[in-house]
Amino acid sequence: MHEDAGVKAALDRFLSLHPKLIDLSLDRLDALLEDLGRPERRMPPAIHVAGTNGKGSTLAFLKAMLEAADKTVHVYTSPHLVRFAERIQLSGETISDTALLNVLQRVEAANGDQPGTFFELTTAAAFLAFAETEADYVLLETGLGGRLDATNILPPDAVKVSLITRIDLDHQHFLGDTIEAIAREKAGIFKPGVRAYYVPQVDGVTAVLLDEAQQRGTEALPVNPVSKNAKLGLPGDFQRTNAALASAAARYIGIDSLNIGRGMRNAQWPARMQTIDAGALWQVAGAGRHQLVVDGAHNANAGAAVADSLPGDQPVYLVYGLLETKDAQGFVAPLLPCVQRALAVEIPGAAATLTADAAADAARAMGGNRVSTAPSIQAALASLRDEPPGLILVCGSLYLAGAFLAENQGQTVASGRQAV
Repeated sequence: MHEDAGVKAALDRFLSLHPKLIDLSLDRLDALLEDLGRPERRMPPAIHVAGTNGKGSTLAFLKAMLEAADKTVHVYTSPHLVRFAERIQLSGETISDTALLNVLQRVEAANGDQPGTFFELTTAAAFLAFAETEADYVLLETGLGGRLDATNILPPDAVKVSLITRIDLDHQHFLGDTIEAIAREKAGIFKPGVRAYYVPQVDGVTAVLLDEAQQRGTEALPVNPVSKNAKLGLPGDFQRTNAALASAAARYIGIDSLNIGRGMRNAQWPARMQTIDAGALWQVAGAGRHQLVVDGAHNANAGAAVADSLPGDQPVYLVYGLLETKDAQGFVAPLLPCVQRALAVEIPGAAATLTADAAADAARAMGGNRVSTAPSIQAALASLRDEPPGLILVCGSLYLAGAFLAENQGQTVASGRQAV
């Protein structure tokens, strides 16, 4: 399904209101929310998650756990894969184009021509929708960092629990050059008196999280991965830490063990080691000759996690593309020993895509031998079609995953998509 024309026009106007795509601050949003009647104070209680990897998966597990217990849930995530409306779920369902356009237009009217970033304005729109639709909880994913992220505008009494997923180097140009500096930004979501949980981290990150928790007047507790015997709806051993984090939050707010287990098994989230078994690109790849999997992993830690989950008993072929702001060498390094061939592509429609040649050079610099480029995702899959049956993994960016899913549905990917 294509983006609604009215929604697209409003979103395009939002992109023009600030000279920077990203400008971390809470002042502009605070003024806008005041003009909108403080919707962030009328929303259901929030469960807030920050981290580098695993935020969306953690919320997918938590959503499934809450819904298993007959709770209604709003969800706010980013970026979207195919359509912007995916970012806002009301009572478990993607917001309608009509409702989305309504809140976007109201935000635009309240903001006027005042400067505001795309994420600030769309977060205000989401808060309006959440405030005006009843639910038991709202699950909020930070957009970038934590301390100055737009979702962190919520006062302490609006947040039920704070969660920190795996932290790694990413977005250093906004969050700091060291993993400790990034951790301190992420821990900025901690609020006085609001319980926090975090997954296992490297020692330096753990020390930062505990220090920030103490300074901010909260208790931050670690969680351990769930048992390997637990059945998960999302594939990959790395999901066991995300499931554990969601379980801790669910247990803290009173969800029983039976429904926590049901949620673990029922969780679904697109582009997280998602198996594709139909569609246009599936046909190109051999219509079942290979297992076709798409994932949004896009940094070194996520690349290593995906590599650890790959099968060792069949050939693996990699189709990858990254944004130019990412560490391409760090991402591909753990994957290359696992794959028989790697094909680099540009991300269709992405304004900040790394060129296929640059992505391929990054892999060759890390020792990749059978590395080549392809002019498109379709061409890459076609070149792998007649290889010995195995697993084709498409990954490197959520924007690549979104373009893949759109093309697989027979859609044309629009050009110039910004990384917001």
